[in-house]
Amino acid sequence: MGVESLKIVVVSPEFFPLAKTGGLADVSYALSKALGQLGHTVKVFLPLYQSVSKSATVKDSGVKPMQIRLGEKSLEVGLKVTTLSGHPAEVFLVDCPLFFDRPDLLRDRNTGLAYPDNDERFILFCRASLEFLRELRFEPGVIQANDWQAALVCAYLKTTYADDPFFSKTSLLLSLNNLALQGIFPKASFAKLGLPEAAFSQFEFHNKISFLKAGILYADILNTVSETYAVEIQSSPEFGHGLEGVLRHRNNDLYGILNGVDYTEWSPLSGKYIPVAYDQQSLSEKKKNKQTLYQECGFASDKLEWPALGVISRLVDQKGVDLLFEAAEEFLKKDLVLVALGKGEAKYEHQLKELEKRHPDRVKVFLAFDERLAHLITAGCDLYLMPSKSEPCGLNQLYCLKYGTVPVVRATGGLADTVEDFKPDGTGTGFVFKGYYSFEFLEAIERALEAYRDKTRWEKLQKNGMSQDFSWEKAAEKYVELYRLVKKLQSV
Repeated sequence: MGVESLKIVVVSPEFFPLAKTGGLADVSYALSKALGQLGHTVKVFLPLYQSVSKSATVKDSGVKPMQIRLGEKSLEVGLKVTTLSGHPAEVFLVDCPLFFDRPDLLRDRNTGLAYPDNDERFILFCRASLEFLRELRFEPGVIQANDWQAALVCAYLKTTYADDPFFSKTSLLLSLNNLALQGIFPKASFAKLGLPEAAFSQFEFHNKISFLKAGILYADILNTVSETYAVEIQSSPEFGHGLEGVLRHRNNDLYGILNGVDYTEWSPLSGKYIPVAYDQQSLSEKKKNKQTLYQECGFASDKLEWPALGVISRLVDQKGVDLLFEAAEEFLKKDLVLVALGKGEAKYEHQLKELEKRHPDRVKVFLAFDERLAHLITAGCDLYLMPSKSEPCGLNQLYCLKYGTVPVVRATGGLADTVEDFKPDGTGTGFVFKGYYSFEFLEAIERALEAYRDKTRWEKLQKNGMSQDFSWEKAAEKYVELYRLVKKLQSV
């Protein structure tokens, strides 16, 4: 007897390559792809951002536009659809130009601040996703909502749609990709939700409201993106950001599933975005990518034997950028180069450019999100720095392992679960430090540089990492187990 195929809806604010600010886009894309390949039917709901219109062929869905209530007003919202080559899921696009036809997804590029109407944007997105699901007559067995922008799906299904027979067999999974981002808004925003006053306590958060808190309380089941992070976010305000008590309350319903990697997108053997493909058997070819990276950075060829350190990151506190700056002036005294790619807080962007000005012959900074450069840095560098203050899962360290680029990471969240400290006996895949201190970070870098000087040890370390398997198929099977578990619990 075959395994029952599930009907799964993924509601997400990001989806690679259509709309991306971070790892959630990669996760939404790769998980839905892997689920489809396992034989399940998957539909994705995403806002029709400006970036989507520019990068995809958008078609009419055949569903008529409708009015969606937003507090005292209502807005006309349409539904478009697109598909991606090699991806089995349809991507339905919630079309409201007033809210989504903007240059950036979440922040005003002129001010660097979050859009002031982000509450209304994602109230509308969640309500419209549910309304359009009914119009499509696609009855989901499971809805997987991602982060605060989709968390209201859980609140609406358990209140407004609680007695709707269309959703009577629908289970809810809320995926917590990053507790630092919670969708916190003024109390006045509650009136825009159109929910009964009795629901306010589920949203209330230090005299404001939190969309994520409500999602956590209303969801049937919760997951986060590594086992260690699932423990950390219940342990203290440092990781739980004020929601640790709520998460402890839901402890029995909270599961950690480590993210995977789509190796069709991230493999040095595919040669995607990099000039020369390679694998464990042709590791010497990696150096040709380093040469290309040096040319792009303007580094002198006589520095090619120096270790190249890479950073690809959102430039925010959570990523340990302050630790990087504290350590940089010290490690840049050594014979090495540093390449950084990312965007984020203005102060960190400024500090990085200042570092580049002080060391123009050995530091290159790209203030951008650039998929091609991300692959080239991953392939062309020798070491990858990830000194995160917290890291739910982390993807870049997984990419680097497969590319033979050795990660230096802090033991937090998914970094603790995926990178094993290199030992004298030759076991391990990277260099791990525990305390959030620049001197510990520097010690880990020094250990890595010492290993780099021993080419035999270094190649063993690279191959250890390249032999790791974090494929999405394994992760997707664990998600299917969760979906089946919650459906079983609901039927009891």
